Amino acid sequence: MGGFILKQDVSVTDIKIQTKTKKAFNPLKDLKKTWPIHVLVLPALVLAIVFHYIPMFGVVIAFQDFKPWLGIFDQEWVGLKHFKAIFQFEDSVQIIWNTFIIAVLKIVFGMIVPIVMALLLNEVRKSGIKRSIQTLVYLPHFLSWVILGGILIDLLSVKGGVVNRMLEGLFGVGPIFFLGDGDWFRFVLIVSDIWKEFGFGMIVYLATITGVNPNLYEAAEMDGAGRFKQTLYVTLPAMLPIIIVVGTLQLGNILNAGFDQIFNLYNPLVYDKGDIIDTYVYRASMLQGDFSFATAVGLFKSVISFILIVISYRMAYKFANYRIF
Repeated sequence: MGGFILKQDVSVTDIKIQTKTKKAFNPLKDLKKTWPIHVLVLPALVLAIVFHYIPMFGVVIAFQDFKPWLGIFDQEWVGLKHFKAIFQFEDSVQIIWNTFIIAVLKIVFGMIVPIVMALLLNEVRKSGIKRSIQTLVYLPHFLSWVILGGILIDLLSVKGGVVNRMLEGLFGVGPIFFLGDGDWFRFVLIVSDIWKEFGFGMIVYLATITGVNPNLYEAAEMDGAGRFKQTLYVTLPAMLPIIIVVGTLQLGNILNAGFDQIFNLYNPLVYDKGDIIDTYVYRASMLQGDFSFATAVGLFKSVISFILIVISYRMAYKFANYRIF
């Protein structure tokens, strides 16, 4: 009987706790406490709605033969005509291929270099030198491509550029048209993007290394492992989950090859190797006035990117238990 009474008391207590919890949930009461936070978020929410969500109604242009002097509801509807044209024009196929190649190379090397640099920087024992190096490689992230584009154009210039002068003086190599040759242009895009962003990408890996249990290194050292083997068997396995997360999430950027960078560096001589979807959409809409076709290309890219983002988040959840909420 005593056991029965104890069990009954526990059940009643649980019911009371649940009832109390339900009664404690009062949205209006909570809003009175948190309204300053909601007011703080309100301007950002308004800006997002005005500049991101309302313009989404403009995608109907992709299904019209748009003429700017007519209202958006007075246009001729052409269905999927412009989407079919994407795969009919040779330029469109080449542009999609360029975007894919440049984006994949940026993603691959943009992951490898920060990981290697984080491992190397972790071996620096003097904190002052370590912080100085980290600050120096981190600074380029804050410079816009407008500034960096002008610097690169001067450095890589055929006539009087510092890089070509060094190549000629040290190796006797003739001037290289870095920004006028398609293959060299891609090389410049990849290297300059890595140089600008690897310091920022290195932060998450350094944070992961900092969180590794020091006892693991001591145990490995007692087993006779040197610094290289400690890195190979302790540090890298600890970094593997975050590497998987970053790699899978980068999948959503496979069609984002970097409009700001390419727009400030490219020219008609490298359209065949350096033109990407975003720059093509800009030229087709703003320079050539073909708004419907440009919108169709942009919408096509957005749909593919959305699908890749969903896939990447599912992969991150499956392989690394990563959740966005």
